[in-house]
Amino acid sequence: MDVEDRESPFDVASESCGQLGVHLSTDEDSEGDGPGQETSSDDEPALPPDLAWLEDLYEEDDDDGDGDGNPSVVADNGEKRSYAATARMFKLRRNLDQLDCFHRQKEHDVLKAREELKLCHQNIESLVEQRDDVENEIERQKAAENSVAVFRLRSQHKHLCQRLQSEEELEGHINTDLKQQELELNEVAVELGRFSSLRQEVQEEERVFQLMKAQKAATRIQQERKASQNLQLKMQHLRDKQAAMLMKAVNERQKNIEAGQANRRMAAKHLKETIKRMHQQEAEKEQQNRELLEKRIQAVKSLKSNIAATQESLRVQQRKAKANTQKKEQQQRQLRESLQAQGINSIKHMYQQKQLEEIKRKQEEFAERQKSKRVEIAAKILEEEQLVNRRKRHQAVLPKPSTTDSFPSLGRVREKLLHYLDPSPPSATEERATIQLREVSDSSSSSSASSDAEDLEETMHQEGGHQSLTESLAEPEFSGLWDQNSKKLQDEKAMSVQTEVKQEQPAMASGKLNVIVKKVHGKELKGPPFLSKPEIIIFKDFEVGKMYKKKIVLTNISYVTNHCKLLGVSTHLKDFISINFEPPGSLSAGMSCEMQAVFQPMINEDLEGEVQFASAVAPFSVPVRCTTKKCDLEVDSQFVDFGLHVVGQTISRTVTLTNKGALATLFSLDTSSCLSPESSHVQVPTQVSANTCQEISSENTTSENQRSSASIGTGELQPQQESQELSEALQQEQSVSEASATGPEAVLEACVSTDVDAHMDHSDGGDISLGNVREGQIGPFESIKLEVVFTPTIPGEAKLDFHIKFSDITSKPIPIQVRAVAVSVPVWVVQPSIDLKICMFDRLYQDSIMVQSRAKTALKLTFEVCPEMRKHMEILPKTGFIQAQSSFNAQLKFLPRCSLSKDAKKFFDSDTGVLEVPMTVQVAGQVKPVHFTVQAVVTSSDLQFDRTEADFGCCSIYQKVISSIRLTNLSLLPQDFGFLRLPEFIEVQPNDGFGTLLPQETLEIDLIFCAHKAKEYSFQISCKSGINRDFHLSCRAVVVSPPLELSHSLVQFGATAVGDHSTTIISLINRETNQNQSKQPIDPEDAMTLVAPRLFSFLPPKDSDISIAPSAGALLPGERCLVQVTFRPRLLDQEIKEEALRLFHRAKLLREKELERNTYTEKETKKEVPVKTNRGKKAPAIPNNSKVLDGPKTEQLTEPSNAANIQPGSEQYEDARASLLYSFTQRYREYTVPCFVSDRIPPEDGQEQPAWSPFNTLDLQLQCPAVQPALVVISNNGHNIIDFHQVAVGEKVIKRLTVQNISKESLDLRSSVLDVHGAFSLLNALRCIKPGDKHTLVLAFSPCLEEKYCETLEVRSQKMTLRMTLCGEGVVPAVTCSHPGGVLDFGYVLERESTAQVFKLQNSSVVAVGFRVQLASLSPTRPQGGADRVAFLLGSNTDSQVQPTVGTQNYSGLSVFSVVPVEGSIAPGQSQDITVTFQPDHPSVNYSDRLTIELMNKSKVCMMDLKGAASSHNMYLYGGDLLTVPVESLLPPLIASQPQLAAESEVTEKPTIPVLVTLRAKYNAGTITPAVRELQVGCIRSTQPSKKSGEFLWDNVASLQQQGFSVEPGKGTMEAGHKRTITIKWTPYSGYKPYEVVQTCVPVTLKGDETNVYRVTLIALVSTTAD
Repeated sequence: MDVEDRESPFDVASESCGQLGVHLSTDEDSEGDGPGQETSSDDEPALPPDLAWLEDLYEEDDDDGDGDGNPSVVADNGEKRSYAATARMFKLRRNLDQLDCFHRQKEHDVLKAREELKLCHQNIESLVEQRDDVENEIERQKAAENSVAVFRLRSQHKHLCQRLQSEEELEGHINTDLKQQELELNEVAVELGRFSSLRQEVQEEERVFQLMKAQKAATRIQQERKASQNLQLKMQHLRDKQAAMLMKAVNERQKNIEAGQANRRMAAKHLKETIKRMHQQEAEKEQQNRELLEKRIQAVKSLKSNIAATQESLRVQQRKAKANTQKKEQQQRQLRESLQAQGINSIKHMYQQKQLEEIKRKQEEFAERQKSKRVEIAAKILEEEQLVNRRKRHQAVLPKPSTTDSFPSLGRVREKLLHYLDPSPPSATEERATIQLREVSDSSSSSSASSDAEDLEETMHQEGGHQSLTESLAEPEFSGLWDQNSKKLQDEKAMSVQTEVKQEQPAMASGKLNVIVKKVHGKELKGPPFLSKPEIIIFKDFEVGKMYKKKIVLTNISYVTNHCKLLGVSTHLKDFISINFEPPGSLSAGMSCEMQAVFQPMINEDLEGEVQFASAVAPFSVPVRCTTKKCDLEVDSQFVDFGLHVVGQTISRTVTLTNKGALATLFSLDTSSCLSPESSHVQVPTQVSANTCQEISSENTTSENQRSSASIGTGELQPQQESQELSEALQQEQSVSEASATGPEAVLEACVSTDVDAHMDHSDGGDISLGNVREGQIGPFESIKLEVVFTPTIPGEAKLDFHIKFSDITSKPIPIQVRAVAVSVPVWVVQPSIDLKICMFDRLYQDSIMVQSRAKTALKLTFEVCPEMRKHMEILPKTGFIQAQSSFNAQLKFLPRCSLSKDAKKFFDSDTGVLEVPMTVQVAGQVKPVHFTVQAVVTSSDLQFDRTEADFGCCSIYQKVISSIRLTNLSLLPQDFGFLRLPEFIEVQPNDGFGTLLPQETLEIDLIFCAHKAKEYSFQISCKSGINRDFHLSCRAVVVSPPLELSHSLVQFGATAVGDHSTTIISLINRETNQNQSKQPIDPEDAMTLVAPRLFSFLPPKDSDISIAPSAGALLPGERCLVQVTFRPRLLDQEIKEEALRLFHRAKLLREKELERNTYTEKETKKEVPVKTNRGKKAPAIPNNSKVLDGPKTEQLTEPSNAANIQPGSEQYEDARASLLYSFTQRYREYTVPCFVSDRIPPEDGQEQPAWSPFNTLDLQLQCPAVQPALVVISNNGHNIIDFHQVAVGEKVIKRLTVQNISKESLDLRSSVLDVHGAFSLLNALRCIKPGDKHTLVLAFSPCLEEKYCETLEVRSQKMTLRMTLCGEGVVPAVTCSHPGGVLDFGYVLERESTAQVFKLQNSSVVAVGFRVQLASLSPTRPQGGADRVAFLLGSNTDSQVQPTVGTQNYSGLSVFSVVPVEGSIAPGQSQDITVTFQPDHPSVNYSDRLTIELMNKSKVCMMDLKGAASSHNMYLYGGDLLTVPVESLLPPLIASQPQLAAESEVTEKPTIPVLVTLRAKYNAGTITPAVRELQVGCIRSTQPSKKSGEFLWDNVASLQQQGFSVEPGKGTMEAGHKRTITIKWTPYSGYKPYEVVQTCVPVTLKGDETNVYRVTLIALVSTTAD
């Protein structure tokens, strides 16, 4: 059999398995998958996800490396199972399980189909039986001729037949499905039979597999045991090794300890010898120290006097500053009053002034920052120039650049950058500083020849123009063109940034943006089309009256042939500059032309402008700059530092003053540091002097800037020194600006202090003097050497500050600082005064003494301590050698003893604790020793109690007694303290007895005593300081046991919201028994009182949030009483009233501000009114209206006199309460509630009061934290009581209560359950509200009885419970109607007219009662479509007088009867009119309706039937018997045929109206009672004027009389609105036969607006039956 034949059965099985996808694989399948499966494991198929564990199992087996535990080993033959065979086993088991499951499913489906078929058979049999029964019943009804039942049974039979047919169809369908299910079941059973052998094989393989798994588990257990044994052996070996190492380490440590002890013994021996020798040396130097101490004391005294003088001067300055501040405040107050008097808002004005000052200050700060940044940028530019110069010097092989090189352009670039940085126009000082920078940079780069060449050229132009022209024309025409281009390219490669700035320079110099971008032949042209050489026409240092000429070369640098045309010069330069220019015509690229500029100045001012040209490409211009002669003064250094020099030497330094300008000036040296405006210049009497120091500060600031820029321009100082000077200058500027910002008074004080400092500096600089040259004249481009000489006479720092002043107004003074330090000896102490700060007795303090030497050789030092201080102070080492030009450190040890005041009286002040000890350092070979001082403040370390014993007195075992003591720190240093080893019955607070005491601080400490045993206590507590000192305090107390006991003496309430409450229950226990257990002695006569109860009484604090129930009572021995303690946090009434006053004053203040604003607005508006009036416009009336509106608002703010006038419940009170709730954070209070207990109870008949002992009193501690409520009621004025007041029984009143979440968390609201049978109900559900959200509770009150109701509704959240009290009263309503009820007849009305009737409802109850008026025709429960009429017509009603409730209605659809009002409410004791209107739209006598008045509780007040009739004529006849039903027919009206009564009627145009009157005479006991009937004739009153009165007439009255009928009256007239009764009487005439019916017809004519004839048919008979 081939592969396909072997696989076909499994394909069939898979198809039969359906959706389960069952597919079984056998050995043939695995063999048919490929020939490589048996030999190669790499080609094995992948496992499904549910068999992935099998692969992991094989991986673990491979890791073992042993084939004994392989699950693929076949136990029977010992051969290995392949991986695919094991996987095949699991696949077969899974497929067999699926096939079994499928077989069970098919069996279930077959059983289910059989059950359905059986049920279907039963239904068919039942339906057949029912059908037979129905057929039999049909036969019986046919026999009975009951057609209705036959029809019903036939329909039932038809229905049964349909059901039977459907059941039979279902039976066939079920049979088909059953056969199909059985077929599939058989197929599956066949498949199961085919795979039975395969199933057995799989079971065998599974058994083998389980066996192999058990073997593998056993093997793994053995391996684990072996591994654990090996691990234990390794651990034991490791522990042995560690023990040996530990023993070795212990031995080595013991050896080291022994060696260390031997070394310490040797060191101690040497140390003792050294200390002995040091004490001997100290004794020798003690006398010297005493002498030094006396000198030092004198110095200290002088220092104290100087300090006192300085303090006095500071106090004077403070008083001046305070006076100035008060004066300034007074000026501001006066200014404010004056502004208010003028009607100007003073607050706004002052605020604007402050804003302006702030803006001005910020502008000044910004200007200062700009200046500092400009200085930084200039420094960077100078560094770049120096870098370029150094590169230039290194490139010696290159030719020297000419004057037209690009390096001079660096000055222009720098100048341009400074111009960019300064948005304001440059002043003369700044221009001069810029020129100085450029000239200095040019001179440093050896390019000063260019400026000389320009000056020479200008001089030649002054002598003669022709010679200058010939010399200039002698030069080659195109000599510098290519050189300039090549140099420009080199400069672009070397300095790209400067080249970009240079390209922008001409445009920025002329003040215009001449950057033109144009493409010529594909190339982009930037900048002007012609290049000017020189780029700027400069006439420098000109004089008025002379002529200056300069040649300019214009070169075409565009890419096309171009020409240029002279347009002219700037307008302000036309009078001074003339241009000689001949247009050259067209110029090719690179060609140039020349022009000559002639300048003849007329005024001595700087001029700037431009020469404008036009070209074919674009216009361009050449800048022109003309400058006058100026002084450009600078010094080579503004800071002269002499350094360190020994006293007696003479050192000189020179300061070079250079004038780089063309104007000469006088100079002088001034040593005063604070310059006045008068002395800032030399020989300038006409200068205007200033009166404030602010101008001086600004001038000093300018001079500092100029000095800093000049010092930077020299390039001789190092970069660090330059940055230091710049920072100092900026700090000086900032200090001056701050001084000027504080006001003129502060500036004056600054000037005074500056003068003082100047004098002090002058005195300090006495060793520094100036040379012989102190004043003179400096010419143009000259330099003068100024000499400064330093001759030190005393050691110390010397300094001198002086200024170089000039007669030139534009030249600011140049400050010069000179510093020098003089030293006397080569060895000195770095810190001549060693301050040990504050020290304590018996504590060791150390410090280091550094000695510095400038000598060239090593020197021997010896430190000496005065004999008085040798017990307290020493220096180690006492002798040492200091190396050349190095330092030496010695250790100072200070251990003050308590005998310091006795040992060193002249060094130590016992009152202040100040210690000043002079020390000496002897230097070998130096006669004068080095002195230094050791200073310290020595203080005590004692802590002192204010008492020696603390007595707690007598207390109970349930009480806590607090005794306060005061602990004082007598030291000048803070000290830590702590109470240690306290008994268990004592507690120290605050901070559990630990803390820190500041110097001289006294702290109050509470000692809390609480003992649990009744006895006498005597103990001692210890306070330990931070330096381990103990201070003891004795304590004693007597403890007794009270008769009563509280279960809890401390109650800690949880955080309770305001408005909520927390409750706890404690127990009060009487521990006494019938026998005396008290230790106190008692009298025998009181022994009987021990069995008596004890009285107790709680006394809570007044106006507290605590309530206790019961608050008093009696307890027998052994009894227990439960006490409920409730904490209800609330807002105090006084707090609310104070908050109300605060809110009122705040509102009043806001109102006043608003009125001021309105007044200011009105004044501003009034200022504009005259302008508008002149133009003929009306003035606006808005201010007047605002005044009118503001008046009532002002009157509403009535100020209460005090808080007592604010009544609870008022609007102010509630607003204040809400404000406190919203702003409430938290509140913590502690209460101590005493419980007084009596000693005994007196006899009942005695007058003795019970004795209350203080020893029996119990204390109840309450900790009550209150927090802000999470929920507050924002409606109902914040009240939690909702009063529905009186409500009628049966009515429902709804009220809404709004709550708001004022917490910061979301709240999940829940409510308590109200009484389900009660009158209150919550109509809406509660929800989670977010912070700040609101929620409205809808509450309803519906009383059912006449009584009072009250319930409590709790709204719960996570944080609090909000309780609301619901109350109300039910009242029975009493409402009466003026109409008694019954029938309300409107009579006859003309069609399309109306009539109305009114009745009243009277409310006699005490509450308002709502009512509702209902019409039956408008009732929603009324049958629609005339169903009631059909029922009436089909009914068995034979009474002719009965009418339906709702009769005829209008054709228009509008109601015939209308009521006003339909509903409403009647106030207590009031009445309400009800108007009923009848308005028909067609004639009918059957109009009727039913009106019901009921209250809101569904109780009916009255019920009345409304009747009415409508006629088309004003005359009507009413009465007789009914000829038709009392309702209109559902069919359209039919015209009845007229009877053929020609003898009794006459021919009329209109049909007659039939009327039937039946008269029944009664026969009783031989007597006949005549029959009497009445008819009504009436005339309808109409609103139309055409309607009038009418008349009626009976015809053939004589014939009626013959038959026994009599009619009264037979005729008559009727007025409108009246009606008459016509009586018809019948008496049997003679010859009347019994049971004979007498019938006659009589016409009745009614004449009104129209004539109508009624045909009255009279029928008479005698009746013998009683009605």
